[in-house]
Amino acid sequence: MDEINRRRRNAASAALPAVWWWRRPAWRRAACVAAALLASVGGRPTPAAAQRAQLERVVQRRTLPNGLEVIVYENHGVPLVTAEVTVRNGAFTQSPEYAGLAHLYEHMFFKANDQFPEPDDYVDAMSRLGAVFNASTREEQVNYYLTLSADSLEAGLRMLAVGFLSPHFRADELAREREVVIGEYDRNESSPFFRLEQETGKRMYGAQWSRKNVIGDRAVIQGTTPEKMRAIRDLYYVPNNSVLIISGDVTPATAFALAERTFGGWARGADPFTRAPVPPIPPLATSQAVVVEEEVNAVTVLVQWQGPSVRKDEAATFVADVYSDVLNNPQSRFQRRLVDSGLWQAVGVNYYTLDNVGPISVSGQTTPERLREALRVMFDELRASVQPGYITREELEATKANRAVTTQFGMERSSEFSHTIGFWWSVSGFDYYLKYIDEMAARGVADLQQYARKYIIDKPFVVGVLMAPADRKRIALTDRELLLVGRPR
Repeated sequence: MDEINRRRRNAASAALPAVWWWRRPAWRRAACVAAALLASVGGRPTPAAAQRAQLERVVQRRTLPNGLEVIVYENHGVPLVTAEVTVRNGAFTQSPEYAGLAHLYEHMFFKANDQFPEPDDYVDAMSRLGAVFNASTREEQVNYYLTLSADSLEAGLRMLAVGFLSPHFRADELAREREVVIGEYDRNESSPFFRLEQETGKRMYGAQWSRKNVIGDRAVIQGTTPEKMRAIRDLYYVPNNSVLIISGDVTPATAFALAERTFGGWARGADPFTRAPVPPIPPLATSQAVVVEEEVNAVTVLVQWQGPSVRKDEAATFVADVYSDVLNNPQSRFQRRLVDSGLWQAVGVNYYTLDNVGPISVSGQTTPERLREALRVMFDELRASVQPGYITREELEATKANRAVTTQFGMERSSEFSHTIGFWWSVSGFDYYLKYIDEMAARGVADLQQYARKYIIDKPFVVGVLMAPADRKRIALTDRELLLVGRPR
């Protein structure tokens, strides 16, 4: 009952997905449409304000008296509807003694409750509705959703509501789900790339690592109790810390009425972040390096910086996406210098928008013999990216047009658009998403240069390298030289 780490925006903290992000067919499709848009308007992208106006026509919002925000996306393309509840929970709420429990709670959501007190009854009832249902846990969000026929929407909403209003957290069910989650943990841990991500994350976030580590800590998961589940529910699972998203073949009037009828009895709670403030992530003081030795064929590199957050530097988050996109374009100078030259097999630049320190990453694969030169040239190219002429106005405008079109594509499937709305609501508020295209369109080359200087160029970083022990021994690679390669020459 989980999609942990599967749909991370821009795959910022995953090594291999980040490498291949710009090779996806969706990019090519969007790029073609973007090119057509540019040609049709004399080299300028479609006005962003028009896209915001379109969003505001099809998306309506209302807040219930108990504080639950309701967002409705009307799309009558097919007779299906998706209902999704997103809670501001996830890894960022986890102190070390709760590491991984936001994810475990997600698993327990589908267990016994007042209406379905026996094991598996709740899931069986969902299935009888013909619903496709699931949940996921991320750094700053836990969401629960189902898709079903439009005429079954009220029944589906009632099914979701009972999971929020009256969970039981039976000890026997918790024992079983602990083992399920431990199994997921073990499968992740068996992946060399997971180890690389974990080791770099520990160095990026230090004592606050639990607030970035979705999968959590094995011992904490193994030793949790029903009381800890209830503590999470009482603190975070309140309507004023949640949003209900209804998308698809439904009118806003009907959706709002059903939301009130099914979720109106959910009792408002205290502000969880007043009761349990989330501490800030301390800045990375010095660069760090780690080499993870596993029997792998290629060398995988993951370099990360602490990037901007919506909370502290919202303006930079719009720039960060565009900067990554420009460098990831297969025709960019960055890609030609690194990939077309043969130094890297693939390389990707990524930023992951979050409310509390969004990571910036450069990840890729190379060979042991080319590793030193590949890293040196990569850092050189990042420094060069802030020089005049490295990023041209033409490729910037094409990139912004591409991202605008990609945003439009994201609205084609109501179920996927529900996830998009839930993500943005949790990390930034939905108003951020509404103005995203406008804000992005306003950025120029100078803004990209300023962003790179502020967050990347000669700033403390963590570099992680995954390679075979024999390869490391053969090339005599040390942690110290990995740090030195990032210094200006």
